[in-house]
This record gives sequence, structure tokens and C-alpha cells, in this order.
Amino acid sequence: MFKPKAAFSGISVTDLEKAKEFYTETLGLEVDSEEMGLHLRLPGGGKLFIYPKENHEPATFTVLNFIVEDIDKTVDYLIKKGVKFEKYEGFHQDDNLIARGKAAGMGPDIAWFKDPADNILSVIQD
Repeated sequence: MFKPKAAFSGISVTDLEKAKEFYTETLGLEVDSEEMGLHLRLPGGGKLFIYPKENHEPATFTVLNFIVEDIDKTVDYLIKKGVKFEKYEGFHQDDNLIARGKAAGMGPDIAWFKDPADNILSVIQD
């Protein structure tokens, strides 16, 4: 019988120090360093393991979603911190590249951005 005690996900990056700086300084998250990589403490109690990989290839899909109360304020804040948001064809994105899914009847309001290793992240309106 499969009975795990806990679970976590992991992503690779090209530069562990750049990743640590981005996740702590830009996003304001807590990170625990260890010999093999970083344990990112996620809101709500989850964890993400970040490890260096020489031949890292970023996923072509969103690997981490952050649920926020106010997507407009969050996107404005992240833009001021130097985050660049992604434009994707077929989504109803506004000037700040927020896809207005609710208004279009296509899911939540969401905006995508990348970490320094080009892993795709998002903020989603709660």
C-alpha cells in the first residue's frame, strides 16, 4: 500500500544563487539552503525543492502558481521589483499582461512570469 508521510515538488535552475536571490529578494519568500539545493517555503505550508542542473531545460508549462488576493496590486508590485510578465497568444491579456479569464469566461485572472532559469510561474486572483 502506498502511504507517504509527506510530498514536495522540485524544479531545476541554472544558477542556485540567482534563484535564491530571486525567490527571497524579489518574491519575499523564505528559503532554507542545504548542500544539494534550496527548500523554498511556500505560503500555506508547502515546499518546493530547487536544485542546480548544468543542462537545465525549463518546462514549457507553469511550474508554480501563487494565489493572491489582488492580482492588479501584485502585478504592479512585481513590475516595480523588475519582474517581466509574459505575453501568450489566445489569452485576453491587458496592458499589464494579466489574462482576464473571469471576464472572458475562460478561468481565473492570471499573469505569468519567469524565474532567472526561465521556469514559468504565475499569480492567480483568489
